[in-house]
Amino acid sequence: MASPGSQEFRSSLAPPSSQTPGVSPVSPVPLGLQVPLESPQSDSLKKESSSWIAEAELKSRRQTIRFSLRPKSSRRLSQRSFNAFNELAKLGDPDLLEMVEQEGLTAREIDYAFQQSETLGSKETSFLIPEDLQSPPEKRFNLFLRRRLMFQRSEHSKDSVFFRDGIRQIDFVLSYVEDVKKDGELKAERRREFEQNLRKTGLDLETEDKLNSEDGKTYFVKIHAPWEVLVTYAEVLGIKMPIKLSDIPRPKYPPLSYMLGAVKLPSSVKYPSPEYFTAQFSRHRQELFLIEDEATFFPSSTRNRIVYYILSRCPFGVEEGKKKIGIERLLNSNTYLSAYPLHDGQYWKPSKTARPNERYNLCKNWARFSYFYKEQPFHLIRNYFGEKIGIYFVFLGYYTEMLLFAALVGLACFIYGLLSMENNRTSTEICDPDIGGQMIMCPLCDEVCDYWRLNTTCLHSKFSHLFDNESTVFFALFMGIWVTLFLEFWKQRQARLEYEWDLVDFEEEQQQLQLRPEFEAMCKHKKMNPVTKEMEPHMPLCHRIPWYFVSGTTVTFGMALLLSSMVSILVYRLSVFATFASFMESEATLQSVKSFFTPQLATALSGSCLNCIVILILNFFYEKISAWITKMEIPRTHQEYESSLTLKMFLFQFVNYYSSCFYVAFFKGKFVGYPGSYTYMFNIWRSEECGPAGCLIELTTQLTIIMIGKQIFGNIHEAFQPLIFNWWRRRRARTHSEKLYSRWEQDHDLQIYGHRGLFYEYLETVIQFGFATLFVASFPLAPLFALMNNIMGIRVDAWKLTTQYRRPVAAKAHSIGVWQDILFGMAIVSVATNAFIVSFTSDIIPRLVYFYAYSTNSTEPLSGYVNNSLSVFLIADFPNHTVPMEKKDFVTCRYRDYRYPPDHEDKYSHNMQFWHVLAAKMTFIIVMEHVVFLFKFLLAWLIPDVPKDVVEKIKREKLMTIKIIHDFELNKLKENLDVEYGNIMKNVLVDEDNSLKAKTIV
Repeated sequence: MASPGSQEFRSSLAPPSSQTPGVSPVSPVPLGLQVPLESPQSDSLKKESSSWIAEAELKSRRQTIRFSLRPKSSRRLSQRSFNAFNELAKLGDPDLLEMVEQEGLTAREIDYAFQQSETLGSKETSFLIPEDLQSPPEKRFNLFLRRRLMFQRSEHSKDSVFFRDGIRQIDFVLSYVEDVKKDGELKAERRREFEQNLRKTGLDLETEDKLNSEDGKTYFVKIHAPWEVLVTYAEVLGIKMPIKLSDIPRPKYPPLSYMLGAVKLPSSVKYPSPEYFTAQFSRHRQELFLIEDEATFFPSSTRNRIVYYILSRCPFGVEEGKKKIGIERLLNSNTYLSAYPLHDGQYWKPSKTARPNERYNLCKNWARFSYFYKEQPFHLIRNYFGEKIGIYFVFLGYYTEMLLFAALVGLACFIYGLLSMENNRTSTEICDPDIGGQMIMCPLCDEVCDYWRLNTTCLHSKFSHLFDNESTVFFALFMGIWVTLFLEFWKQRQARLEYEWDLVDFEEEQQQLQLRPEFEAMCKHKKMNPVTKEMEPHMPLCHRIPWYFVSGTTVTFGMALLLSSMVSILVYRLSVFATFASFMESEATLQSVKSFFTPQLATALSGSCLNCIVILILNFFYEKISAWITKMEIPRTHQEYESSLTLKMFLFQFVNYYSSCFYVAFFKGKFVGYPGSYTYMFNIWRSEECGPAGCLIELTTQLTIIMIGKQIFGNIHEAFQPLIFNWWRRRRARTHSEKLYSRWEQDHDLQIYGHRGLFYEYLETVIQFGFATLFVASFPLAPLFALMNNIMGIRVDAWKLTTQYRRPVAAKAHSIGVWQDILFGMAIVSVATNAFIVSFTSDIIPRLVYFYAYSTNSTEPLSGYVNNSLSVFLIADFPNHTVPMEKKDFVTCRYRDYRYPPDHEDKYSHNMQFWHVLAAKMTFIIVMEHVVFLFKFLLAWLIPDVPKDVVEKIKREKLMTIKIIHDFELNKLKENLDVEYGNIMKNVLVDEDNSLKAKTIV
């Protein structure tokens, strides 16, 4: 416990107006003690007290003096208290001296609280003392000794989110350390100027001395927004507040919803507050709004949003002829270490006061992994974190729900492939020793590779059938329709959300108010806004063109570098394939089935793993580059900044993640040539070939490793990185374990969510959406893996936000922004990619052509397909530099293509079947795209963007809002007219009375 004379005690009594940390501008209460309470002299007095004061006398005098210590007035300490302190200091009684310390502390703090109540303009101060203390003096004093007031520093709650007066709520916290370097004075001057300007805007500030912090180095500046500041900026920002309880019923659960009882949340959690009709706040119409308590009228998310709006536009001086504004600049220059709003309290226990702990409610009903099957409390998320974060989790939850249908269909297609694997005619022929075992295949690389028998790929062909079967065509068509339904129903969900969260017409309201402080600081010109007819900062296009050029060049160079990394991995695959082939060549390759670990598979696995590692490394660098070039473009608004950054990052990530998959799907094995006339990369490495069963299994391998590897790495990183970092920061900070670990210090040790925290969550989701749609024909289990990842990811994100991260600044958003346009673009591209995968990557179309046009076996239509799909090459026609070094007695070898045999007059030219297959592939692409796009436009026309009931509710609310405001203004006008009429009648009566008196006198 801090003693009355200690530095900590003085700091705890410093009012919010103090500008020097740890020093109170209010002079301490002049107790006039002759002996310091914690001096060595007091200890000697304690020892000698029993020798000259009788115990009976002490007992009687204690009662008298103890009673005299109580405050005589509710506004000031009594003079009797001061005299009692002086008398006790002379007595030297140990018990009485201890009582002096305890009661002196309490008396000082009560006196400070009363002073603050006067400063705040309160006329009633009895609320500062509990009701049971508002009683006769004797009873009140006895209770006073047993209880402590809420603002006593020695027992101040660790979860307190109030100033030291226990009244004003902490809306924001700034932290800093004193810099001893050359620019330390400059930073201190910036802080003084910044905090002085904050006070001029009306904010209350209170500084915690570094001696009270855990590390003994950090100062904390607590910020409170008074009522006048809140109402002023609520009007500026166009914040909607309740004016009347809504008479529109909440949406009911759909039919058969009782079957989902285990998934539902309690109504009190799902809908924590009733629905209201709302209107934009106006401080001149405060009587219109349902203001029951000014302290709780604005939710904490709205309060911290208003304070951050002020912080981001508050100036802190002029440097180099330019006006410096905004907390972000101060954070970037390390003038302040951090700026953040506080969490409500501890996440593992409820609040002990009447004030609800929304953080605990979220952790209990949302962030628990055992609740993975429960719906999310979207209204709680919105109330605590704001609409921008809330709408992300609504989108993620909706996306996960829709993935359930795609996952079930994809799983059914996979099970079909599994059940039909043993009866697959193609695999049967490849594995048959009399068919596949007798087919000698041409070498897969020059010189070092040997001839091999077809049945060595038996197991490989069986696994390929799992994903390359008749159900692949059906699943590709299904996913084309699914993605259309997903986006159309999301429009409806988003429209419903806009209504429920008062986001209708939000963009129009905020268009002018979202100017970035950095843009305003860089602008030297102003221009008339044709809409608002007000002058606003303007930057001519000629000033931006150079930065646009730099940005475009950097993006182009970055994408070229990504493609070059893919080419490097391709070169690795070619060289590794030759190495594996030379290691594994032996007489065993000419025998029956060897092993599943073929050179092709070894190359695919190692290349995919290397590609995944390179992708994760390049992501780190391109995030920094994208942020830098976007900043150099000087976007005008926050929306423009986010859209520009999103586009750049998505382009980088798209090329980074999908380029290797595009190569395997559409380029590998398509431009190989034929034995004796192969194509070469850089005239060195021979182009890769597909296996006898096609390249689809390699695309599946590539997609599986990159997608699952990214998800595993992402979940581990998201879960353990903040946990380890927070543990380490707390470990380093805890140098004074006896100190009070306050709420602002606990939050200070958490990870920073940052402005781009949500951006990375969206980017991760969109990239996953690409994996689940762009190449889903090759991997029907992709939606299932995405579903399992999202079920876990929702709870991981919830756990991070509620327990491991500082509370993000609340922000509004009416949609997912530019990500919606990206999803629409990817949906269109996915139709084309899946159509091309079915046509050119899988082996379905060639099998169908053989089935209907070339098969001669009516009982087994696919019998002989393997022999038909392999062309013949005369070994004697090999050029000298491509012939295997080890000579064999074979005359011919087989290769995958449709070409004439060596005894044909057009030997090695494409035969007629090649053109038939090509025509069938192109026909399938055209038919599939037209069918899917026809369904897409038909569904888009049938499904309205805004549901009919939502349109009716919006019209109803607008009508009621207009009516309520009209009635309010009419009643106010009547009251003014009544007052004015009364004044007029009063003046008339006075004039008549005066005239009568004048007549009487005459």
